[in-house]
Amino acid sequence: MVLPIVTYPNKILRQPTEPVTFPLSKEMKKLTLDMIDTVRKADGIGLAAPQVGKSVKLIVINLEKEGVNIFPLYNPKIKSKSLKKIEVEEGCLSVPHVFGMVKRPKKVTVQAQNFNGEIVEITDDGWIARIAQHEIDHINGKLIIDLAKKYTQGEEIVKEWKKKKYI
Repeated sequence: MVLPIVTYPNKILRQPTEPVTFPLSKEMKKLTLDMIDTVRKADGIGLAAPQVGKSVKLIVINLEKEGVNIFPLYNPKIKSKSLKKIEVEEGCLSVPHVFGMVKRPKKVTVQAQNFNGEIVEITDDGWIARIAQHEIDHINGKLIIDLAKKYTQGEEIVKEWKKKKYI
């Protein structure tokens, strides 16, 4: 089932998230499948549980267009990151119409749990690294508007939020 995507300045996007416990509950399995449906329908490349109104440590990475099967990560965290950083334009389903240049480590190792609760580690210096960092930021209450130094679209929206003290 496709879920509504929460947009900024909704407070849930800034709230702390709870760890996912295993074995997965029926509700958590359903949330995972619903998030997969939602990210596909939104034509997104990643989605975090707070973006659909759930304060849990769950992200989904969707690179199906690149030939990579869509996959969830539970309780993900960055274990290591490269000193080398790259700046890439990012957007966000929860911050519509805003795009900005965000500098992040080029290579990261992410530790998480898979659907079965097994610990997995992914080391990547491409799109998975980029998306994982963006989505892990979400489960830690951080958004691209906290990181972008220069906006390529929607700067006036961000200025308005600052005036209203949302940021």
